[in-house]
Amino acid sequence: MSNAPQIRIPATYMRGGTSKGVFFRLQDLPQDCQTPGAARDKLFLRVIGSPDPYSAHTDGMGGATSSTSKCVILSASSQPDHDVDYLYGQVSIDSAFVDWSGNCGNLSTGAGAFAIHAGLVDPARIPENGTCVVRIWQANIQKTIIAHVPVSNGQVQETGDFELDGVTFPAAEIVLEFIDPSDDGEEGGSMFPTGNLVDELEVPGIGTFKATMITAGIPTVFVNAEDIGYKGTELREDINGDPAALARLEAIRVAGALRMGLINAPEEALKRQHTPKVAFVSTPKSYRASSGKEIKAADVDLLVRALSMGKLHHAMMGTCAVAIGTAAAIPGTLVNLVAGGGERTAVTFGHPSGSLRVGAEARQIKGEWNVTKAVMSRSARILMEGWVRVPGDAL
Repeated sequence: MSNAPQIRIPATYMRGGTSKGVFFRLQDLPQDCQTPGAARDKLFLRVIGSPDPYSAHTDGMGGATSSTSKCVILSASSQPDHDVDYLYGQVSIDSAFVDWSGNCGNLSTGAGAFAIHAGLVDPARIPENGTCVVRIWQANIQKTIIAHVPVSNGQVQETGDFELDGVTFPAAEIVLEFIDPSDDGEEGGSMFPTGNLVDELEVPGIGTFKATMITAGIPTVFVNAEDIGYKGTELREDINGDPAALARLEAIRVAGALRMGLINAPEEALKRQHTPKVAFVSTPKSYRASSGKEIKAADVDLLVRALSMGKLHHAMMGTCAVAIGTAAAIPGTLVNLVAGGGERTAVTFGHPSGSLRVGAEARQIKGEWNVTKAVMSRSARILMEGWVRVPGDAL
């Protein structure tokens, strides 16, 4: 019996924001994985260690959570006035599926830093000391992201004193600008697919709830925490250990996906696990974050809890933070109302790991709401670099 030897592929393991992923340069992938398709998906599944019935990713690079089961491809940009194209794959933990339907806002931070590390940014644009502005084309959603990456002695500065709730240690601050995030770029159309700031969302077998459904940063379904039996102060263990709760929240997500026109039938949601997100919002309350940090009601504008890949996220997805900031900036949405209503250009929200501030510039043009950009700060750091190995028969 012959056994195919392992092959090795140049790769970098990075943290970006509150996520981790395996980063590749397109040119370093095996030839048949350099274009979208089954071969690329099969490779990424094996790199991460999916599907894993044990939900452990013991035989791969994944961390068996939605925030640690990710792969990224970067290449020299095909778009004018951009430095790199950034493609993101969310790898399912328990099924043989890679979701390409959305972006990861956290790993967008890593994309900016990795672009410099990997030699994909023109050296003439990298200062010896200062800030390098990396112009990213987010290929999944066809949007521009601008990363302001600190540089020291001609190299990406990774260490610093910027603290991000949900990340254990401080690092250097990277400012991200999500340009024109008003729709998801895939289906296009209005930022509010139903045409309403608030809808009555009927969820079969569950009930009818007020919902704001928005496509900004990432398609997101917002509901009021109280309407679904929560306070808004819940932590991961309060939700993720309750199969009935997860099933109800998934039903809300599926109903929202149908109303937003993202899927045509409920069963299609199984192949679109990454989008839309479902999040529940509430007015400010004091609570103790998962780190033990005390979050005071007076220090936040609202509370938000969001689910990713069927589980409550330990902090907040970056793209969902864009949706939160955008919805908060538009008077009349559920997010805006629980934050106190009125016009605002920034919002600070509490999440399971702490709090986060995100800014957004919204304006109404001919009766349609538009957001020119959303801004937030994250950090990124290389954890390991070299080669990732996969069995030769995995390709």
